[in-house]
Amino acid sequence: MRLSSLSQVPEALRPGYDPQAHGVGIVHLGLGAFHKAHQAALTDLALAAEGGDWRILGVSLRSPKASDELHPQNGLYTLIEKGAEGTKARVIGAIADAICSAGNPEPALGAMAAPGTKIVSLTVTEKAYGLDRAKQGCDPSHPAVAADLAYPAAPQGVLGLLTEALRRRRDAGLAPFTVLCCDNLPENGVLLRGAVVDFARRIDPALSEWIAAEVAFPSTMVDRITPAATPATLAEAAELTGCEDQAAIATETFVQWVIEDNFPQGRPAWEKAGAIFTGNVTAFEKMKLRMLNGTHSMLAYAGFHAGCPYVRDVMAARPLAKLVRRHLGAAATTLPVIPGIDTAVYAEALAKRFENPEIAHETFQIAMDGSEKMPQRVFSAVADARARGVDCRAFTFATAAWLRHLSGATHDCAPYALRDPRAAELQAMAEGREADEIVGALRHAAFVPPALAADEAFWAEVAGLLAEMLFEPMRDVIAREAAF
Repeated sequence: MRLSSLSQVPEALRPGYDPQAHGVGIVHLGLGAFHKAHQAALTDLALAAEGGDWRILGVSLRSPKASDELHPQNGLYTLIEKGAEGTKARVIGAIADAICSAGNPEPALGAMAAPGTKIVSLTVTEKAYGLDRAKQGCDPSHPAVAADLAYPAAPQGVLGLLTEALRRRRDAGLAPFTVLCCDNLPENGVLLRGAVVDFARRIDPALSEWIAAEVAFPSTMVDRITPAATPATLAEAAELTGCEDQAAIATETFVQWVIEDNFPQGRPAWEKAGAIFTGNVTAFEKMKLRMLNGTHSMLAYAGFHAGCPYVRDVMAARPLAKLVRRHLGAAATTLPVIPGIDTAVYAEALAKRFENPEIAHETFQIAMDGSEKMPQRVFSAVADARARGVDCRAFTFATAAWLRHLSGATHDCAPYALRDPRAAELQAMAEGREADEIVGALRHAAFVPPALAADEAFWAEVAGLLAEMLFEPMRDVIAREAAF
């Protein structure tokens, strides 16, 4: 029997509140595993602690898979948390329903424009926004942005949906919702605000001015390692709940959410669920991007090509685990001091999380979208490392491992697909080329910071490492590097 009612599951697994007694106050764009394990899970705890009309309407933007899983279950799903201390599970009631906006944005727009909606949150991945980070605006060449600029009343992309929904609220005399970006972007609220204001300016300057003056875009930092669900995840959920649950998700026990407290229309009591409200989200963002995410990228590229399908396998390979700790330490030296935070303790906690044998986080999954991730996770650290006289070897190794992935070389692995929004451009730069040629092409790509592009010593070291990776087994290169 498929999960659709809380009466079907053991009482100990049910939420600590009656979901039907709470209305929808949040529309979430980008309904996926991470949202279910993070924002929805913490909202569930906040509802149990303090109540309020803060349930979530989840919107998937492209595939109907998430809505097909959750809609028949009335938004219910099992969250399985796994750690060294064991496994625990609970059924989440925070999601009221799930829809897909692909092909028909009206249900999503109607929900975003509804008087009860106070927050629109997002986890859509970096590539979906269509941001121009350099200009703090939108990228009109991005396919979704271009399409929505041409037909703004029927948007399919993120910026178009936000702008049209805000237009409808303004025209109806409603206060705007707060836009809460929960993707791994530095100063994500600032970036998204600039992109929405710029997008709106291109179609309606008066609307753009209203958005700039009236709409809050708080920044956030989010952290919870959440692999994609597998058949084993669904089987475990069925055993725990006694129901078929096609939306079940497994995650680690650790969770962190740092939020700028700027919600003019109110918000759930997320602090009761462990969220940290601060005026300095940027420092936490930088710490997470460079230490967790930057190390994740390095171990994904190196690990995948060393025959490690999961992060836990990376940590079981002693030489590669040593490079993981090296990268964590190097990233820490580039960071500003955060009162109350010991980066050495944070680094050790990250290493332990990576070792978690209960979490099957694929290195190939983490290796996606490198052109979007490397600039903020690795490249941004180099300037600070240079300014502080810190050795950049960890960052050159990470960059070389990424370029080895772009090369498509199969001397030490089976053929694989390059999953990146710039795949065609990157393959043209890298496939079948020598290390110096790849470095020469890549360093002048638009997404590489100009100061880094001019750093001859950095790229010379990258080229030397890449030359080894293109012709030797990655395991041999890692072993030699670990002894470096």
